[in-house]
Amino acid sequence: MPEINRHPASFRDPSGFVFNLEGKIYRQINKPYSAAYDLLMRSGLYDRLTARGMMIPHTEVTGITETDAKAYKIIQPEPVPFISYPYEWCFQQLKDAALLTLMMVKTSMEYGMILKDATPYNIQFHKGKPVFIDTLSFEPYEPSRPWTAYRQFCNMFLFPLYLEFYLRGNIQKILSAYLEGIPADITSRMLPLKSGLNLGVWLHVHLQNKVAQNARTKNGKEEFSQKKLQNLIHHLETIILSFTGKRTRSQWSDYYQETILGKEYLEEKEKIFRTLLEKVPADSVLDLGANDGYFTKIIAEKAKQVIAADNDQECINNLYREIKRSGNGNILPLTIDIANPSPAIGFHNRERAAFHDRIKTGLVVALALIHHLAIGRNIALPVLAAYFADIAPLLIIEWIPQEDEKVRQMLSSREHVFREYTEENFERYFYAYFRQAQKIPIAGTRRILYLMERN
Repeated sequence: MPEINRHPASFRDPSGFVFNLEGKIYRQINKPYSAAYDLLMRSGLYDRLTARGMMIPHTEVTGITETDAKAYKIIQPEPVPFISYPYEWCFQQLKDAALLTLMMVKTSMEYGMILKDATPYNIQFHKGKPVFIDTLSFEPYEPSRPWTAYRQFCNMFLFPLYLEFYLRGNIQKILSAYLEGIPADITSRMLPLKSGLNLGVWLHVHLQNKVAQNARTKNGKEEFSQKKLQNLIHHLETIILSFTGKRTRSQWSDYYQETILGKEYLEEKEKIFRTLLEKVPADSVLDLGANDGYFTKIIAEKAKQVIAADNDQECINNLYREIKRSGNGNILPLTIDIANPSPAIGFHNRERAAFHDRIKTGLVVALALIHHLAIGRNIALPVLAAYFADIAPLLIIEWIPQEDEKVRQMLSSREHVFREYTEENFERYFYAYFRQAQKIPIAGTRRILYLMERN
């Protein structure tokens, strides 16, 4: 029997765990959770959630030797190609994940169950939308009890959304520092004073402890009801829906619409890019520096799965909104700083894997990017060549020379980079790891598109 490898992030829940066997993902359901699992399956809740695309479907499997005597059943969930984390999502993705969680609670109550936890780590973006992945998160619903996951929902969904909404800034790095969610006291200190005039902030942030105390009567017995919980869920939904999706501008959010090289450059670049893309297998593609997804959407015409990564959250917000409108489910947009991608964090530094340990694709695309890394982030060309060799079996990359107006602007304050940043050096360092498949200048510019294959 091949070795069963328990997933390093699946250790907290006594109800079961996830494991890998011969490259496939399974979940063991332990005997103490058997009654709750059976209720989930026979009540009709599982059928409704999966039919509506809210929850990942699974198949009960036999023939696998149970990992221990606690095993009740083994299930095989539908595969999710790329695992992402909340600190890699844009604001709109976290908002939709929060709304899905609340909808899961409301739907579960109709079938006599409720979510016992409310964490974005139970959600993945699959086929263009959020989907719930934790089969073991349900328990029987008792109307007399408050929702035990309320505080967790606030810490992990509501408070980050409040902070980003009021601060108008990217808080992904903060989320990665608080894997259990941002506490109420930290949130209260970070929010601007004007937020205290908002009823939702006052109730759910500043007075959260008092709200919890008010859920009890004077004699100490819990006083709760289904109606109270429905009102709470409705209030949370109303707050989150009020975070409008109005499009805002950032430094790069209109890059391709307002590029200084003009429409002709973009059309010629697209023509060459399509030619190169046809020459390579592209089932899975990582588009680094994807910006608003102009070329990501071209890749998605051919590829089964595309990860669009960019450090500009508003670009990723805009791309995610477009994916929702178009239903283009094979694009996963993520907010990633390529010069400082998500590291391995959590317990034993194994609970949440590093970005490049999770994301393995057959093709990497890097258009209008290398000058930002080499000049803007001061990453030397030899280091960049080794980096791309590590992640890219096939590479489509754009070289932008010193004479380019954008590069001249960047080099004006970085004279020490000037001598190193040349086409000759670029090719010398990259050809130490790659062989050139094709090199095509973009007409009307001195920019070049390369197709390279790793040695």
